[in-house]
Amino acid sequence: MMELDVQAWVKVAAFAGGGIAMGLGAVGAAIGEGYTAAQANLAVSRSPRLSGDIFKNMLVGQAVAESASIFALVVAILLLFMDTGAPTMLKAAALFGAGLSMGFGAIGSGVGSGFPGGQACLGISRQPAVASRLTTNMLIGSAVCQTPAIFSMVVALMLLFMDFSQAPLHPTWAALVGAGLSTGLAAIGSGYGGGMAAGTSCEGVARQPETVGNVTTIMLVGQAVAQTPSIFGLLVSFILMFKTFPESHQLQAAMALLGAGLCTGLGGIGPGVGNGMAAESAVRWVARNVQNAADLMRTMLVGQAVSQSTAIYAMVVSLVLIFVV
Repeated sequence: MMELDVQAWVKVAAFAGGGIAMGLGAVGAAIGEGYTAAQANLAVSRSPRLSGDIFKNMLVGQAVAESASIFALVVAILLLFMDTGAPTMLKAAALFGAGLSMGFGAIGSGVGSGFPGGQACLGISRQPAVASRLTTNMLIGSAVCQTPAIFSMVVALMLLFMDFSQAPLHPTWAALVGAGLSTGLAAIGSGYGGGMAAGTSCEGVARQPETVGNVTTIMLVGQAVAQTPSIFGLLVSFILMFKTFPESHQLQAAMALLGAGLCTGLGGIGPGVGNGMAAESAVRWVARNVQNAADLMRTMLVGQAVSQSTAIYAMVVSLVLIFVV
């Protein structure tokens, strides 16, 4: 009877995780694609003769924004149909954590990728001669926006396929759920913030095509810093998945590990968005004042470092919860 109950719990976790992965995974991509389409309509209204080029760029931008939801679809299908092997309660926790990681992790990347797509469409309506530069810049910026979703997919796949059978159920179940939350939640801010910088980069190239080198450089540096909260989330997830925890039936032990995942995950959302704001402003103004690129880069990095400190505080608290409490 107990074996039947465990099998049922594994199925419940897999089905719930699959629904969460695809349900949340559809949110960001749809918003990002809608934003791209809205800006494409505005671009066509300004320059109807360029509707063909704008339409093609819109579809390419939407295809990239769709990537995050495709990752979510893959994880959801695996959760629904894969052979989970011997049923255990730890397997159930791992499957549910995988759904959380991929579902939350796809939101920011989907929305963020829509910003460069929409701004590239507007840019083509203003500067049709540099359409190829705009498309290239859009693709580079959008690709970086997808990295947090890729981190989330990596954690989801590890939770799906790693063997946790030798670990004690208590408190390891909380560590596995926390691992999914850490990377998934932290990816929201990084994906969105990276998209802010990428969208403004396309706008800058359209305004001042000759500044494309400086604009792209500051965009990539700003996006790199904006990605670090999701990297912190990934690091905490790895610790939670790979560290062996002594068996303990005390609830506080499990809550410490679950809290560690929530702390870094939630603590990474604001810094990711804030870093994106700093990068967005630096990219916008370097396109108009390229002679001050060095000063703008320095101001951006210092501002991002201060914004980043809160994500570091969250990671420190998570490490204390894992190793000290």
